[in-house]
Amino acid sequence: MASSAKLRKVLVTGAGTGFGYEVAMRLAEKGFDVVAAVEVYGQMQTLKRQAAERGVTLEVEKLDVTHEGDRRKALQWDIEILVNNAGVGEGGSTLDIPGENIRHQFEVNVTGPLLLTQGIAKQMVQRGQGRIIWVSSREGLNVNPFTGIYAASKHALEAIAESMKDELQEFGIEVATMNPGPFLTGFNDRIFQTWESWEDDPSQRLFDYAKLAFPRAQFNPEPVYATLTALAAGEVDTYRNLEPKSMIEETKKLIEAPWDKKTTDGLGERNAGIQQAFDMMPEQLRDDQDPIPAP
Repeated sequence: MASSAKLRKVLVTGAGTGFGYEVAMRLAEKGFDVVAAVEVYGQMQTLKRQAAERGVTLEVEKLDVTHEGDRRKALQWDIEILVNNAGVGEGGSTLDIPGENIRHQFEVNVTGPLLLTQGIAKQMVQRGQGRIIWVSSREGLNVNPFTGIYAASKHALEAIAESMKDELQEFGIEVATMNPGPFLTGFNDRIFQTWESWEDDPSQRLFDYAKLAFPRAQFNPEPVYATLTALAAGEVDTYRNLEPKSMIEETKKLIEAPWDKKTTDGLGERNAGIQQAFDMMPEQLRDDQDPIPAP
């Protein structure tokens, strides 16, 4: 991409763990000026120590995307590349998740990142260049039982990102999405633990969440690390970037599948995806994947 050599200042949100942590490290290793943002002050010293151990230089900042003061502070950092990675996952039936948890899901995954992006993107417009990466999910393209509210937030991001790409192209701003499938970073399994803190009446729940786990064996996250790093660095110019690539065709078929569904399909029978959540053990790495090294 023509502007990739000029863009050096990167903000990675949610850099304390998972994809954000590793991508922040790798971009720093590539020589980018990285602002690694974490949600709470308690994560800052840990990330600074980890960066020193890895031999890279990061500017570590506290940035809760739902906090107006933090978002305003970020406007002082002269960001040229924004990796919107911060997010949370809320697991449970769409009929069981309490309202406060639903609102929090959208505040963290949609409203907060969008408001942050509004300010930074307008600075990019003034410069005439910039790059915005939205870390969405395969769940932004498909849906599954017990992740409907999380998927709804990622579907919202897909709509925002695609509109934003159209709106910003005349100003020289690149926009792309990253769509990870089921990768073993701990995030997917945490989604199936959020019920433990619900403020509700457990007797009214449709399902016993103590018996559920993330319903798929998971992939080694290396493909996401590599693709997201390359995307932020301007080495990849594909708008939609789904990993693992082995799931692209399945994902496309599932996008088309609702056209053939009937309202009467499976009535009176448990959905296979729901049963899989009952049958699966947590943190299952796929048999065809290499072991994940310790951090």
